[in-house]
Amino acid sequence: MQIGIDLGGTKTEAIALDGSEIVAARRRVATPRDYAGTLDAIARLVVEIEAEAGRAGSAGVAIPGVVSRATGLVKNANSTWLNGRPLLADLEARLARPVRVANDANCFTLSEAIDGAGQGLGAVFGVILGTGVGGGIAIGGRIHEGPNQIAGEWGHNALPWMTDEERATAPECYCGKRGCVETFLSGPGFERDAARLSGTTRTSPEIVRAAAAGEGTAREALERYGNRLARALAGVLNVLDPDAVVLGGGMSNLPDLPAAVSRRLPRYVFSDSVVTKIVPNRHGDSSGVRGAAWLWGRGAVPASPTEPA
Repeated sequence: MQIGIDLGGTKTEAIALDGSEIVAARRRVATPRDYAGTLDAIARLVVEIEAEAGRAGSAGVAIPGVVSRATGLVKNANSTWLNGRPLLADLEARLARPVRVANDANCFTLSEAIDGAGQGLGAVFGVILGTGVGGGIAIGGRIHEGPNQIAGEWGHNALPWMTDEERATAPECYCGKRGCVETFLSGPGFERDAARLSGTTRTSPEIVRAAAAGEGTAREALERYGNRLARALAGVLNVLDPDAVVLGGGMSNLPDLPAAVSRRLPRYVFSDSVVTKIVPNRHGDSSGVRGAAWLWGRGAVPASPTEPA
């Protein structure tokens, strides 16, 4: 049995799989906003999952960052209370077993590459458009992390081909730079841009409803979002040239987003044609937790420092 934990910015969920079969129902809890509470929540979910299934299992955890191979500490997490913490070592001590930890976007991509929207394709780029913006790469159904463990981190590149307005208003990112893709394409970034256009602060679903009702500024906000996403993904295609881009995260549910991006890509991609598929995910918000479970057996991440390679 393989237990997967997906540590999100607002929710943490767990599931247990045996192959592709769910053997313990998915559980969700609110993500604590502190480190000790996060450890407690993960440990409690594992205990509950194993009690329901009646057996012990391996543990894989998806996090919004990575555990550095150099230090054993979390880095690059937008859940900033994790940064600089020995999460892997602490989880292995708490759970009394080896644990595998990988970036949440990598886990999402792994799940979609194995039996999701990217099944059977050679190179899949998975996109997370949510509270933050992340990405992952799967080649031949296996995670590609890279020597610096940052493969797929397109959210912290600058938005390509910025307009004068975008340069003038480029938001500051938590990473310390301005104008990162994440600051434009995250949920908060979209809401901030829509508020700038309309003078009204609204949630993303409220903006979508207003656009459907014909409101001009809301429709403009959606148009700007689609154009920015196409520009940002064109930079990925110009480097990686994947077979498919699989969209995930809450913002991927914007209406007709794959089609909106696909029709704009030829304007920006350095090719006479663009055949890369831009597709919605197949497994919804279960992809991350499924991919975390598959870090044992079906995915590829470096062994933990306490686990035989």
